[in-house]
Amino acid sequence: MEQSEGEQESQPESHVDSKSSVKSLPGGAAHVKLEIKKHAVTDDYKLSKRVLGLGINGKVLECFNKETGQKCALKLLYDNPKARQEVEYHWRASGCPHIVHVLDVYENIHHGKRCLLIVMEWYGPAAALHQALLFEGIQERGDQAFTEREASEIMRDIGTAIQYLHSMNIAHRDVKPENLLYTSKEKDTVLKLTDFGFAKETTVQNALQTPCYTPYYVAPEVLGPEKYDKSCDMWSLGVITYILLCGFPPFYSNTGQAISPGMKRRIRMGQYGFPNPEWAEVSEEAKQLIRHLLKTDPTERMTVSQFMNHPWINRSMAVPPTPLHTARVLQEDKDHWDEVKEEMTSALATMRVDYDQVKIKDLKTSNNRLLNKRRKKQKQAGTSSAAPGCNNQ
Repeated sequence: MEQSEGEQESQPESHVDSKSSVKSLPGGAAHVKLEIKKHAVTDDYKLSKRVLGLGINGKVLECFNKETGQKCALKLLYDNPKARQEVEYHWRASGCPHIVHVLDVYENIHHGKRCLLIVMEWYGPAAALHQALLFEGIQERGDQAFTEREASEIMRDIGTAIQYLHSMNIAHRDVKPENLLYTSKEKDTVLKLTDFGFAKETTVQNALQTPCYTPYYVAPEVLGPEKYDKSCDMWSLGVITYILLCGFPPFYSNTGQAISPGMKRRIRMGQYGFPNPEWAEVSEEAKQLIRHLLKTDPTERMTVSQFMNHPWINRSMAVPPTPLHTARVLQEDKDHWDEVKEEMTSALATMRVDYDQVKIKDLKTSNNRLLNKRRKKQKQAGTSSAAPGCNNQ
């Protein structure tokens, strides 16, 4: 991004709020009001051309606080009501230790258009959860496997973020590995949720109805005429838990489309399994948790409070440190996962399509294309079904 944001129409030294809000905390406590600053962001931050990521509504760049030298992330959004809503929800939520913290918000002119610039705590371009599993689990761990206990700890952290949001009646609506970031590569780094481009405030009178989602993590009621609410986030937690425990998703597209008719049917029917050998050693508690999260009826689905009180989550130290196949599956199938990422990107571009208009076709099979591809590769390599993935030390 060029530094032309500084060429803004409003008075450079004006700090009048364009919109103010109170950052709400659970229990009704109030935090700091959001002040959208009108002076140039370049007065306070040095901007880099390094792109850290692409969010739903804008790109994220690296920047540095001129006074402290602190490395930060800067997200640019073209100013409109939806962008203001995104800023509002992210600001209100950023008091949670497992949500990326918003430091400053500016209103500037960029290339002749009014923009909002969100300055957030820094996260690296390779910090996403699925990338961390691949790089940390393979390149740095060597033969040491990713364990079920570690998966439990990760899900507890994600659940903490969702619990915080739901306590404020905010549904994130796009919880997926790409939006879960580590703020550093250190061992004690914290996992945080980001990108509030689809977030929406929910009340009993206003259930969510907008069809916006990424298909691998979309709840079944989004694919039909039913309304949906916070339970969408719980469905996503189920899918992420599943992937962490085996390395592939429970639902998939058979046709190469972002979301195929068969994939929609499997999601709505709750058709998934726990195939061996990947699931052979995974605890029954973990499988039970997934079953409660992937309920097709949102009224029967586990709430975030129930999730956080589940023994697999709230007693993570008691979860067995069982070596999982996850890291090796991700490594062996990494080419396919690049395709999955492309499908997700394509789906985001068409996120507003009304899927109620699409006729859902019957498929006689619910075979997992990702798993079949893996099995075929194993057979060609002459390996036994029990051989790949798990370190049984």
